[in-house]
Amino acid sequence: MTKKIGFWAVLAIVMGSQIGSGVLMLPASLAPYGKMSLMGWLVSGLGAIALSLVFASLCHAYPKTGGPHVYVAQTFGRNWAFFSGWTYWVISWVSSTAVIVASIGYLSPILNAWIKPEYYLVLEALLLFMITVLNLKGVSSAGRAEFFLTLMKFIPLVLLPIAGLFYFDMANFTVSASAQTLTPTETLARVTLLTLWGFIGLESATTPAGSVENPQKTIPKAIVIGTVLVALLYFLNSMGIMGMLPGEALSNSNAPYVDATQAMFGGHWHIMISVMASIVCIGTLNAWMLASGQIALGLSQDKLLPAYFGKTNASGAPYVALLISAVGILPLLYLSSQQTLAQTITHIIDVSVVAFLFVYFICCLAFLKITRDQQSFIIIKLAKLTYGIIALVFCGWVIYQTDIKTLGLAGIFVLSGVPVFAYQYFSKTSGFRKQSKA
Repeated sequence: MTKKIGFWAVLAIVMGSQIGSGVLMLPASLAPYGKMSLMGWLVSGLGAIALSLVFASLCHAYPKTGGPHVYVAQTFGRNWAFFSGWTYWVISWVSSTAVIVASIGYLSPILNAWIKPEYYLVLEALLLFMITVLNLKGVSSAGRAEFFLTLMKFIPLVLLPIAGLFYFDMANFTVSASAQTLTPTETLARVTLLTLWGFIGLESATTPAGSVENPQKTIPKAIVIGTVLVALLYFLNSMGIMGMLPGEALSNSNAPYVDATQAMFGGHWHIMISVMASIVCIGTLNAWMLASGQIALGLSQDKLLPAYFGKTNASGAPYVALLISAVGILPLLYLSSQQTLAQTITHIIDVSVVAFLFVYFICCLAFLKITRDQQSFIIIKLAKLTYGIIALVFCGWVIYQTDIKTLGLAGIFVLSGVPVFAYQYFSKTSGFRKQSKA
């Protein structure tokens, strides 16, 4: 029997899946937008908290392995459940590419003295292999590792930005020439889309529900508390890092936290920060690999994916799904090696966030439908409907403000499931067709 994880491990997964390349690289991506970037954090933070309440309520009602597709299946049927689950699974490992690149990129102050940047791809593949092996040991092992990695994050993400506030200068919040061509609404939409990347993964703790002790209470509490703490941490970090480095220099930085440490303390302190920043990203990668395996496992258990996706080893780890995810990431790592670090992160952020928003949007609709049909006290129902509508409007607004090209690229991830859907639908052994009509 697989050993189950408790509240602290789940909280570590919630925070670990959110805190990673976003908080570490976004100061560089947000620098061209000046003070408006802080407003972006505020808007995305409030939206993320509303979403955390939605997923907390959904998981309380349906504490089952797999996450979002479980809730969609309850309200809109198996066809919609398949495409939401497929999109969620594919984008969970596609977006991990950005995290791997950032993990190795942050070690550049150390690695540049030993190897050439063109060999970073080998190190990225090696890191992917190590994290995959860790997750093959099961949810319990990955959860314990995530708790340790999350603790390691607090040094660069709490102490460093607090120190940066002593060097704070509002004049560093400058707007680039390209950003000046945007209207205030367009700018807000752009920075909200970028900052929302930092909160992607807030729902990841719902995916291993079957391996969590008392999931109906443990997971909802961890999701809400974890997301609130992450929102506060992000705002502190943006104020501290963006307020101490000139905007133009920050926008060209491959390692903002390393540069900030070098500017404040000099010497070799930035080496320690680069290692810790890399650990932050590795923690996120571990959380997402864990979620990726559990998503596919849940889909397979519900006969929405072929049975081999649900094959587990002696540790209860869905080894086929994990290996497929790892193999799928490798070509993306190669493609990302042809761009600068900042370009890679920004491009993956744009498409990944929108694809995740598709899943979040339908989960919000599912939540509102479930809440409407529930028998409960009017005050409780009104409260749920209020934060459900806020979350839905937030997702819809960001999607509406996104350019057509990005929406199209994100839509490709949804449509990529069509061949698998067709195979499952017409398979005589899956039972998919019969249950879809039930």
